[in-house]
Amino acid sequence: MRKLPPLAAVRVFEAAARLENFTAAGNELGMTQAAVSYQVKLLEERLGAALFVREKGRARLTALGLRLLPQLTQAFDSIEAAFASQREEDEALLTVATTFTFANTWLAWRLGSFQVEHPDLAVRLATSNKLVDLKAGDADVAIRAGARPWEGLVSVELMKVDFTPMCAPSFWKRMTEQLGREPMPADLPNLPLISPEDYWWDKWLEAAGVEGVADRPRKAGLRLDSQADEGHAAMGGQGFVLLTPAFWKNDIKDGRLCQPFELTATAGFRYWLCIAPERRNVPKIKRFKEWLLRQVEQSKLAPLEAVA
Repeated sequence: MRKLPPLAAVRVFEAAARLENFTAAGNELGMTQAAVSYQVKLLEERLGAALFVREKGRARLTALGLRLLPQLTQAFDSIEAAFASQREEDEALLTVATTFTFANTWLAWRLGSFQVEHPDLAVRLATSNKLVDLKAGDADVAIRAGARPWEGLVSVELMKVDFTPMCAPSFWKRMTEQLGREPMPADLPNLPLISPEDYWWDKWLEAAGVEGVADRPRKAGLRLDSQADEGHAAMGGQGFVLLTPAFWKNDIKDGRLCQPFELTATAGFRYWLCIAPERRNVPKIKRFKEWLLRQVEQSKLAPLEAVA
């Protein structure tokens, strides 16, 4: 265990000795002259010797004070440099934690524009379905799905998580030929579904007015862990899949997917931008929040145009 004098008193001594004036030291540290005198007295009592000779308008160092000052100034310079280096490193990198689906179907497509706006700031995209500890500094911000704001965090609503069946145009054509007509919502439980056990299928089918949803066939279809994987499986003609329209606008526009039904359903989930309260005013986080909210609004208007 380190046997250190009170660090507050050491800090006051260094300022008073450097400035040779208790009033000036108090102004620098945001303290009264009386508070400065008290902290110096505590340190002198700890050392058993005087550190200053008080003169009118000046505090002159004793021999002991003169020996201590260079070492303490060097120590404070080292501490200041260490924290300055950490601040510079922290401000140069923004770490965004989010799910694999949100990163790959929405965010990664747009991050380039953030880099163009802020070329001084590098961005690290950390994808995982596990929750990171924002208060412990595991990431600067997180984009999470949930039914309500995340407790203990600043939670900014981004978009609702709705869903509707989609498929490849070629698959839709094949099912139409198989049935002799275009498929209807009531047909879907008996057609190839991707992740058929997903309870979101029940939500959408019920919203579509399909009867007997609880007793629908539970086929052993393809089961995937993320909407991003499911969407790409659907593009390959593997079946109908439930997807969030906001994530797949470009694929619908370019003909890789089609949305046969206008109806969307929701389980009450939304995507939120989450920030530790004590970091809400960090400049890089404020810049990312402002950019992200603009992107969300723009994405409601039109699909993202690809850059050639």
